[in-house]
Amino acid sequence: MTKKPDTSDVAVIGGGMAGLTAAIYCQRFKLATSVFAKEPGGIITEAAVVENWPGEKSVSGIDLMEKVRAQAEALGAAFIFDEVTSAKGNHGHFTLTASGGGAVTASALVLATGSQRRKLGVPGEKEFAGKGVSYCATCDAFFFRGRTVAVVGGSDSAAAAAVLLSNMARKVYVIYRRERLRAEPIRVERLENTPNVEIITNATIDKIVGSDTVTQVALTGGGNLPVDGVFVEIGFDPSTKISKQLGVDLDESGFIRVDEACRTSVAGVYAAGDVTTGANRMRQLVTAAAEGAIAAESAYEDIKQLTIQY
Repeated sequence: MTKKPDTSDVAVIGGGMAGLTAAIYCQRFKLATSVFAKEPGGIITEAAVVENWPGEKSVSGIDLMEKVRAQAEALGAAFIFDEVTSAKGNHGHFTLTASGGGAVTASALVLATGSQRRKLGVPGEKEFAGKGVSYCATCDAFFFRGRTVAVVGGSDSAAAAAVLLSNMARKVYVIYRRERLRAEPIRVERLENTPNVEIITNATIDKIVGSDTVTQVALTGGGNLPVDGVFVEIGFDPSTKISKQLGVDLDESGFIRVDEACRTSVAGVYAAGDVTTGANRMRQLVTAAAEGAIAAESAYEDIKQLTIQY
């Protein structure tokens, strides 16, 4: 006999800052909430030190997210530590099925599935993650004050990271695999006019080398570049498998389109955090938390009224 699915007012898919904040606010709105979290905490748990979360001078990503998870659980959110494999239905009656066979029906869904930073896939990258290899200049630039770093990538985000780092690091190399950077011309011009920035094109990193921390990178075709840190800025891959099943509208890069209330194109489905086009695409903990709260309020208002006005 097939087990009848558990029932919630809201089901949240994702256990990062956006999803957990959504769960906290849903519970405070007295909405019974289930959270699917295959890997609780999200991508920020990879950060050894977080120093830009208000109220925490310095905290590890794991410790911070454990506090947030515990808060959501204390408020009554039910956690299902599994991956959602199937989502179907419509506003008022969605059904989610997990890989382990568990199922939940919910009146509304919050998609907080996040995105994964693209990796270089070279030797040394994994070994030195958090020990010189970083995927967030905004988070980690401070640690490289007066040092030498490399930024890998040629996009606007790579250019912005290089400019930010140039204010702290002694020397910044921008390494890009093509002949010229693809960032906006004004950003490229700014880099070219920054004395401590050097752009290296037609080059890739073959290996990241170090002992306890990064000491150098090996470039394509030979030659080593002494650096203390490597900032990887080659884009994000949004996690939108479930979004596609639900027919949610995505932008040209695959991120979920949301309005200012974190509503998606599908009634009863909301989205928050790194997987969305919202929050100026800043992709920080504080913006993820803000979107999670907004999505929860929108779900509450729409469930209460039983209709959605776009």
